[in-house]
Parts: sequence; structure tokens; C-alpha cells
Amino acid sequence: MKIAENNVVVIDYTLTNNEGEVIDSSEGAGPLAYLHGAGNIINGLEDALLGKEAGDEVKASIEPKDGYGEHVEDMKQEVPRELFAGIDNIELGMQFESETDQGPVMVTVVALEEEMVTVDGNHPLAGVHLNFDVTIREVREASKEELEHGHVHGEGGHHH
Repeated sequence: MKIAENNVVVIDYTLTNNEGEVIDSSEGAGPLAYLHGAGNIINGLEDALLGKEAGDEVKASIEPKDGYGEHVEDMKQEVPRELFAGIDNIELGMQFESETDQGPVMVTVVALEEEMVTVDGNHPLAGVHLNFDVTIREVREASKEELEHGHVHGEGGHHH
């Protein structure tokens, strides 16, 4: 069966940046299962896997626009440290959910000063060229429940 919209796809993968550093991998965590076409994975990887089948090995080079987007400098903001009341030890790399006019956004602490904290609302992989090495383990029809929920159930997927 070839990968198409509304198929369950199970993959092993390794994700690296252009410097060859491993960013993420399914090794040790078990395979990733996703519902093709439901937005469970980035568009660029979905496009690269479309039409492939179990047993195929795919190398995909994904530009930032088809991954987590370009890095937008305007998404960095300095905020008063007092907005973090109740948090005794703020550290670089910590993530917080921030309410915005467009809804909640995850922000990452990228700089600390005595009175101010700089947070970045970009995804940590925004602006990064992504390189995937993927082995497709399984392709199957999604169940009615998986289609209704928009994600895979069971091993490698979502557990209710």
C-alpha cells in the first residue's frame, strides 16, 4: 500500500541539521506513527513520504518554509522579570506558555538580565534546514476512530 491521505504510517527516523548534528530520532523511543494528511508531522516530510510504501528508505531535505517556518526576529521580546512572579529560578532554554491576541504561544527564554527576560516565540527549529533519514515500517488504512480523532491510536501513536 502506498502512502496517501488518511493512511496510518509508521516510521523510524533520524533528524539532523546541515551540520550533521542529530536533533531528534526515534531510536530508543520506538517508531513514530502518524495519520497522513492530518497535520501530525511537518508538511515537507509529509510531501516527501507521499506515494512511498513499507520498506522504503527516504532521505528528505526540508527547507525552513516547509518545516517550522523562517525565524522571525519580531517574535523576540524583552519582558519585565516581574511577569515571572512565583518562579524563583529562571534559566536559559526554559519554556513558558504566553497568552497573546492570537491565543497561547510557547516562548523560550533566550536572554536574562537583572530586570528583564528576553523570550522568543519562534519554534526552536524555525529557520533550521531539516534533514530526515526515514525508514517506512508500515502503511495501513486508518480506523474510523483514528480519522474522527485526527491521530493514530496504539503503539507509536496517541493513547487515550
